Amino acid sequence: MSLVLWTLLFSIVGSVFSLVGGLLLLKNDHWIKQNTMTVVSWAAGVLLGVAFLDLLPEALEMGITANVEIHSLMMISLFAVVGFFIFERSFVWFHHHHDPDVQPPVSALLIFGDSVHNFIDGIVIGAAFLVSVPTGITTAIAISAHEIPQEIADFSILLKSGMAKIKVVIFNLLSALMTIIGAMLVLAYSELVNTITPHLLAFAGGMFVYIACSDLIPELHHVTQRNLVIKHVLAFIFGLVIIYTLIQFSHGH
Repeated sequence: MSLVLWTLLFSIVGSVFSLVGGLLLLKNDHWIKQNTMTVVSWAAGVLLGVAFLDLLPEALEMGITANVEIHSLMMISLFAVVGFFIFERSFVWFHHHHDPDVQPPVSALLIFGDSVHNFIDGIVIGAAFLVSVPTGITTAIAISAHEIPQEIADFSILLKSGMAKIKVVIFNLLSALMTIIGAMLVLAYSELVNTITPHLLAFAGGMFVYIACSDLIPELHHVTQRNLVIKHVLAFIFGLVIIYTLIQFSHGH
């Protein structure tokens, strides 16, 4: 299968799969409330696994080959962390901050913020596939993983704002399509992107670390029940193991 088809397939799968959490919320909000933190734990493990075991090592290896200073790549990773911190402070409700009194203008901002974020996700997926198909697949999995709990939060906010269920689904689907657009643009300008692929991978690694450590893991600290804590730790480790296994398998083939 061609690189374009691989990228298109996984950007579509990522876009649709990211809506699973929100759609489950519409169908069975009780189950979602009971299991969201387990999904968050798993997603945090997946994101950190992809960042530290795949994207950042790949960025450093490609950087050394292309005579790019390691220091500059680490600065880009740091820039990603700082940039997303500023972005989220501008939209304080961006991921998991539920406000029962959300107003319609905030809903519009939420959809806009999600669209921008999904577009960046698409760029990251496209750049990862330019490195290799396995790197692209693990990156797409990581993005889908963190999108599930995010979409649960987004659906909740939009529903609380008074938006009809069908509109919530349509707007989130349109927002998710930005992932495909971002990925396809990267392939369309692949010659240009190839020259900055190490930088994009470093940025993606920083982005994943920020999302895991700022948005996902802090949510888990609110849970104190012993059985749930153990469940979340196991889900976190399971996320790491999945990514480690995928990477080892891809390197062996």
